[in-house]
Amino acid sequence: MTAAKLQGKVAIVTGAALGMGNAVAHRFIAEGANVIVADIREAEGKALADELGPAAVFAAHDVSDEASWHAVVEAAVAAFGGVDILINNAGIWRTAPLVEQTAAGFDEIVAVNLRGVFLGMQAVAGPMRQRGGGAIVNTSSTAGLVGLANMVAYGASKWGVRGISKVAAIELGSWGIRVNSIHPGGVDTPMTAELGFRGPGVVAPVPLGRYGTRDDIAALHLFLVSDEASWITGAEIYIDGGSMAGPRPVR
Repeated sequence: MTAAKLQGKVAIVTGAALGMGNAVAHRFIAEGANVIVADIREAEGKALADELGPAAVFAAHDVSDEASWHAVVEAAVAAFGGVDILINNAGIWRTAPLVEQTAAGFDEIVAVNLRGVFLGMQAVAGPMRQRGGGAIVNTSSTAGLVGLANMVAYGASKWGVRGISKVAAIELGSWGIRVNSIHPGGVDTPMTAELGFRGPGVVAPVPLGRYGTRDDIAALHLFLVSDEASWITGAEIYIDGGSMAGPRPVR
């Protein structure tokens, strides 16, 4: 029997109630981790923690709020003794042309997608150092790699995540804390369902010809926080079916 890859580790997963975060929480529990299910959606988050069992604890969490971050870290310490892993997955997605994007809308997206990541890394750095190190995975996007029309606020937030992940990798490396960003393309989640990403028969305009699944994303998270990735930090990992390589050829 293969040994669990995260046995005894303590993970905080933000945006865990639905979508990619939900899949990550399931995968981490299966690999022996204890998980703080952190989400602003209380009903869904509590239901997930109940489903996952005693190795999971729900924490109501607004990633844009500094005090909320301190409360989540305290919950992890109280329940499981510390923090080894942070998955900064929570995010919101809105589109608007540059000339129509409101300042309030811009600030809302940046507060969740970028400030939330910043606050999370600040909050866990000390506790991770006390445990001899840790691993952080920050969710950016392919919109953090190239410019995409009508995504001025979302793109700004995801480019920012890409940048601060590299800075954090440099600054926290001496504490044994690894920091990487992942850059998903089109993934089948509740947030993207309205775009038609669902269904096994849907063909995506990427080299691999399909949209990503939540399990695809969870597998990458597992690798990056495991000992198998012990010499990987400051990296930006594309998980996009090849979209950043170029368009799918027409045949």
